[in-house]
Amino acid sequence: MTAVRLSFAWERLRAVLPDPAGLVAMTRTPRRDLVAGLTVAIVALPLALGFGISSGMGAESALATTIVAGALAAFFGGSRVQVSGTSGAMTVILIPIMSTHGPSGVLAVGVLAGLLLIVLALARAGRCIALVPAPVVAGFTVGVACVIGLQQLPTALGVPASGHDKVAVVAWHALLDFLARPHWWAMSVTIAVAAVLLVGASLRPTVPFSLLVVVVTAVVAETAELPLARIGTLPTGLPAPSLGFLDAAVLPSLVGPAVAVAALAALESLLSASVTDGMTRGPRHDPDRELFGQGVANLVAPMFGGMPGTGAMVRTAVNVRAGARSRLAALSHAGILAAIVYAGAELVSKIPLAALAGVLLATSIRMIEVGTVRALFRSTRSDAVVLVLTAVATLILDTVLAIVVGLVVAGALALRQLARNTRLDPEPLRHEEHLQHTEDEHALLAEHIVTYRLAGPLFFAAAHRFLRELSAVTGVSVVVLRMSRVTGIDASGALVLGDAIERLERRGILVYVSGIPDGHHQPLEALGVIARLSEAGQVFATTTEAIAAARDRLHNTGVLPRLAG
Repeated sequence: MTAVRLSFAWERLRAVLPDPAGLVAMTRTPRRDLVAGLTVAIVALPLALGFGISSGMGAESALATTIVAGALAAFFGGSRVQVSGTSGAMTVILIPIMSTHGPSGVLAVGVLAGLLLIVLALARAGRCIALVPAPVVAGFTVGVACVIGLQQLPTALGVPASGHDKVAVVAWHALLDFLARPHWWAMSVTIAVAAVLLVGASLRPTVPFSLLVVVVTAVVAETAELPLARIGTLPTGLPAPSLGFLDAAVLPSLVGPAVAVAALAALESLLSASVTDGMTRGPRHDPDRELFGQGVANLVAPMFGGMPGTGAMVRTAVNVRAGARSRLAALSHAGILAAIVYAGAELVSKIPLAALAGVLLATSIRMIEVGTVRALFRSTRSDAVVLVLTAVATLILDTVLAIVVGLVVAGALALRQLARNTRLDPEPLRHEEHLQHTEDEHALLAEHIVTYRLAGPLFFAAAHRFLRELSAVTGVSVVVLRMSRVTGIDASGALVLGDAIERLERRGILVYVSGIPDGHHQPLEALGVIARLSEAGQVFATTTEAIAAARDRLHNTGVLPRLAG
């Protein structure tokens, strides 16, 4: 038994380890991948710096994540062109963790989240991402974009953040502080940088305006000695790996935040990889392997001081558009970024925070796909409701809880719609169903026998409406339930069906059942719904047989005279 378990565990592990074919592919187009890696590194630098500062972990932590986690996720991940690192959504969820547990708590959460992601990968949970509806994803994106934009308000206005874990409160206090002590330089720089990026991206989407604008702003600010806050001193290399931040006494209190971080990392990474599949040709991503890669990345990055990271849609899209064909592009992005940062740490330290705020403000605006949002609003009222509720929950609650809210609401609305598809329709008798009787005989049978067709799923959401409609049947001797078009039955539906049959029989109405589809017998038999009817000979394969049996039963009991057959 032990050998079998070890063999099973090894098979699971081997399934998520890097595919040799994917590693060999890195040798096919090295020049193209290196150019793509350089392009992504240029775009990623200001984003990483901005997200690190916004989270409270600092620029050095974000750079460690981008380099270490970016390289490990590229090597072990399930997508050949995915680029990982810091992200806006992850920054949003890290702020309350940072305010409650401090930097060491964030690092510990990253390690725990990494372990959880590895467990999810081994459990083959990656394919569950397909269950997330499009309105939930769109609402989540809109909500995160709003949160990122509001996070930049204190820096953009040149005032200190209040330290509150609710971004709307922080933004409100920042606005009040600014009105009391206006700081026009910071606001002007933020607006100018954001405007240039938005206009430049629409006119020349292939030009890395973010880095160019940040560099120009830094040069002008230093030359003119503008009163703007700077990034500050950065280390010239990665620290030695350490687990000194782990404290066994506080780990239990970090399990909840770790679950939230792991859930977000899984969701964002797999959504990004799924979107990327539609932008590229070739093999699709492996969701379980992607979870494993993100798990390894988040497990190791905190040892070097890196905050939790995830697959980043913005950087991945840039990577694809730059011509990436293999993992070499994402790997080289991490290496190139390390060389740029640590060779020019002194120059990077002089970048104004207001410039990074402008970069993130523009990023938040570009995150919202207006066309997708408009299409979902025009689709159905349910889609619009789910989108709005998810976005609002993201803004006022937290990211993972917002997704849960969106899934619950979407599920409830879907069940409501599905329940509406369950129908109980009376159907008139057809002559061929009772052996071609005369018109008078047909009319006589129709006075005593009524058939009802059940169509659609018979499950808990539709059960009570079904019970109410069927129990209201009056004025007949026999009810024939035609079930050939039932698409599914759960325990609740089976129990309600049995209850309805008992209510009819208590009123002296015989019940016959016909056409139970293959595969739907189990819940009916397990709950004893049709056992008694089967013993009484009231369950048939076809409606014609059921009506013939009902006719004979009514004749034998004297309800009907003998009809010609």
